[in-house]
Amino acid sequence: MIYFLFVLPPFLLGLYAQWKVKSSFAAMSKVPAKMTGATAARRMLDAAGLQSVGIEQVPGQLSDHYDPRAKVLRLSPDVYSGHSMASLGVACHEAGHAFQDAQGYAPLVVRNLAVPAANFGSGIGATLLFLGAIMAFKPLMWIGVILFSAVVFFQVVNLPVEFDASNRARAHLVDYGLITAQEEKYVAKVLNAAALTYVAATLQSIMTLAYYLFILLGRRD
Repeated sequence: MIYFLFVLPPFLLGLYAQWKVKSSFAAMSKVPAKMTGATAARRMLDAAGLQSVGIEQVPGQLSDHYDPRAKVLRLSPDVYSGHSMASLGVACHEAGHAFQDAQGYAPLVVRNLAVPAANFGSGIGATLLFLGAIMAFKPLMWIGVILFSAVVFFQVVNLPVEFDASNRARAHLVDYGLITAQEEKYVAKVLNAAALTYVAATLQSIMTLAYYLFILLGRRD
């Protein structure tokens, strides 16, 4: 029951955020745009002098991301070829990450450096914690907690990265004449819904870490 008190609220928020993203994307996919998501992202990148950044189509739904190593935007089919405000918003959000990368945006640099530690910590942190609990060996439990804290650090740093990319997308779409100021509200609906997923993921990692600390500090042996 204590576990659910810590983890259930952010988990439910995460489910709501996922539903919100899908429903907002579906709704804004019905609002037409004068170009595809790939075209809008290409124009946004070119206007900023980032002609070297590529754009590729990848399979999946909302599988869009920017690869800083390959310097490529990878867009899902609905975003790549979709003529909608939803497609423009998501594509240009990823272009916003390319802007960050080109400008050496500090939170993005820190986030990229934290990825290996976060991936390692998420996989082994909980395992070491509970092995330590079973063996009544606190040092092992502390190692597990410390490793999992890398996940929390990554999620916290990721928030400003994602918010900034969305802000860049919304501003540049209007500034470059890709949409009108009146149409910006449609893009904002999709990006605001996506922002909620990042908040939920951050809260979930924080509350999970808090639960692990509760287990560790609550032991008296």
